[in-house]
Amino acid sequence: MFETIFKALGEPTRLKIIKLLSIKELCVCDLEEIMQISQPRISQHLKVLKYAGLVNERKEGQRSICSLNKVLLNNTMDEFQEYIDKPLEEIPELAGEHSRIPCIDGEACKRKLGTNCKIE
Repeated sequence: MFETIFKALGEPTRLKIIKLLSIKELCVCDLEEIMQISQPRISQHLKVLKYAGLVNERKEGQRSICSLNKVLLNNTMDEFQEYIDKPLEEIPELAGEHSRIPCIDGEACKRKLGTNCKIE
C-alpha cells in the first residue's frame, strides 16, 4: 500500500498537483494553466495520483474536477508513522533483516568497502 502512494508522490510534478489540490478543487484545464504544462501530461500525472487513491475526480458537464483525498492522505501518514514506530521483530516481511542485526558489529563497511563509513 505505501509503495503505490509513495511512488505516486515521488515525482515533483505530482507533488505540485497535490499541493495545489490541497488549496482547492481544480479542473484539469485549471491545472494546465497554473502549471503551464500540457493537458496530456497533467492527465498522465492525475492518472497515477488517482490510481494511488490520492486524488478524487468528478464530472461537471465536460469538466473533470479534481480534489485531494485528504482522508486517505491523513490515514496513510498515520499508518506510516505506526509502521516506523513498530518494533522490527513484529514485522514479518523484515524477519530476515531483524535476524541479521545482532551480527552487525560496526565493521561491515570496512569489510565491504575496505574503508570506514559513518552513518549518522
